[in-house]
Amino acid sequence: MNPGFTVKFWGVRGTVPCPGPETVVFGGNTACVEVRCGDQLLIFDAGSGLRPLGKALLRTQPRVRAHLFLSHTHLDHILGLPFFKPAYDEGNQFELWNGHLRRQHKTLKQVLCRIMEKPYFPVPMDVMHAALIYRDFDAGEAFRIGEDIKISTTELIHPGGATGYRVEFAGRSFCYITDTEHTEGKLDQNILHLIEGGDIVVYDATYTEPEYERFKRWGHSTWQQGVRLCEAAKAGRLVAFHHDPAHDDKSLSEIDAALQRAWPGSFVAREGQLLELA
Repeated sequence: MNPGFTVKFWGVRGTVPCPGPETVVFGGNTACVEVRCGDQLLIFDAGSGLRPLGKALLRTQPRVRAHLFLSHTHLDHILGLPFFKPAYDEGNQFELWNGHLRRQHKTLKQVLCRIMEKPYFPVPMDVMHAALIYRDFDAGEAFRIGEDIKISTTELIHPGGATGYRVEFAGRSFCYITDTEHTEGKLDQNILHLIEGGDIVVYDATYTEPEYERFKRWGHSTWQQGVRLCEAAKAGRLVAFHHDPAHDDKSLSEIDAALQRAWPGSFVAREGQLLELA
């Protein structure tokens, strides 16, 4: 088995895609992260970055099997799914996971089918001929993908609910914590437990702390809070993620420099960036 453990960013924005000359360095697509654990493909979120990932998969793999883990089902995290070309090929298979809808007495299949029906979309979900397997669970559960990949989850603080993930493979760990809000002066114990000793922590850094004062209860956090969490959890590199569409390349470069000073080895995520964990 291939022991490689890699992470690649295909979309790093929150709220809405923001293409244009002021976002070419860090990218304008919404959340989508590709994780390779040996021969297993894991995808985190289905924002607009899922479309270019799909194109890349069609170029490199004759058959695609993957697990797609959703943090939640707000539009910026699922809008790429109808444009994910591998889902239209009957030779492919995707297991779609979510941890927040069961508590709302809904299923993931129900929610995703709604975005591909009239009057929202011209064709229904059943035109996707790949095998789609829906996995609803409750945030806080843990499970395995095969024998070698452990997935741990936790509930996040976000309007309507959201789920954070930790992937453990080949002795290393990747944590995906996006769309969560912190309480000032406190550290979220759910997140601390999930990221404890984690090698890579991708964290919702939509706002800076001065900006956060204007956006409380919107369900997002700051890179400064991410540093506090990583320090308390003795975690490794922090990756600032889910960038505000108002943050252009200049402002993100400034945040990147400040983050590296505060927590060396950390950085602001950008599209196309590839990390190797093992």
